[in-house]
Amino acid sequence: MIQLSPSAQKIQALLNSLGYNYTVIEHAESTRTAQEAADRAGCELGQIVKSLIFRGKTSGKPILVLTSGVNRVDEKRISGYAGESISRADADFVRTVTGYAIGGVPPIGHNEKMETYLDEDFLQYKMVWAAAGTPNAIFELTIDDLQKMTEGKITQVK
Repeated sequence: MIQLSPSAQKIQALLNSLGYNYTVIEHAESTRTAQEAADRAGCELGQIVKSLIFRGKTSGKPILVLTSGVNRVDEKRISGYAGESISRADADFVRTVTGYAIGGVPPIGHNEKMETYLDEDFLQYKMVWAAAGTPNAIFELTIDDLQKMTEGKITQVK
């Protein structure tokens, strides 16, 4: 068994502690972009979970949008859900609130609890793939479990 990097191991340990039997896979090649992740996983682009962090312009609170690899997030729509204007968070804010760098942000295990929205387009898939703490690490899971572990509101995000 290949030794996982500390960030990927942290996600593996969290999955295990939550009682999930999912395996983090760390690749030699990048999984930083949704297309790279889909290529490594051997799945459709739509099955890739992009973890995007936004910031409330008034409250400054972090907002997590878990969107399908094929979709672009409609910031106006998410602003409506959040009850305030939002903007894409910068790299420093993302690292502060999640503990991870952009390109490896997992859907769970963040430094701060955050409001989470889950792309309804995932409902067409049995399994999806999410980042696991590094730009090379991913894990496969069911949509039901993704929703349970993130407490995400299933909604339209595009």
